[in-house]
Amino acid sequence: MNYETHRLARDGDVAFMPAIFDIRERALAYSLRAVKLYQALQKKRDGAALIIGKQLLRSALSIGANIAEAQSAESKADFVHKLGIAQKEARESAYWLELLLRSAILPSNRLDELRKETGEIIAVITTIIVKTKANRKC
Repeated sequence: MNYETHRLARDGDVAFMPAIFDIRERALAYSLRAVKLYQALQKKRDGAALIIGKQLLRSALSIGANIAEAQSAESKADFVHKLGIAQKEARESAYWLELLLRSAILPSNRLDELRKETGEIIAVITTIIVKTKANRKC
């Protein structure tokens, strides 16, 4: 069951759900997937796979952590700043996934869904940042 199906099954109609709650749940699910991928890379006993896997794990876990921090932001500027960090970490995760793919450490079928989800997370975070900046009174 993919995230969208899970979310719809769990919530029925999600049109009312604030975007930040949605992205927090997505980031948590993404982190869990990154952990499982790292565990699979550990079994390869390949030095490069382990190094790339650790980098991916750090950046992937940081996405959700920074989103969680954003919820406790002291101002809209602080909120945008923390989401900006999460966005950068998501872009870094995309880089490590691309490196795993191009180095043939893992086959594309093992990475495609995670790569797609990374792009979607980047898009959601970007949208939240843009809308927050547009609504912010300067």
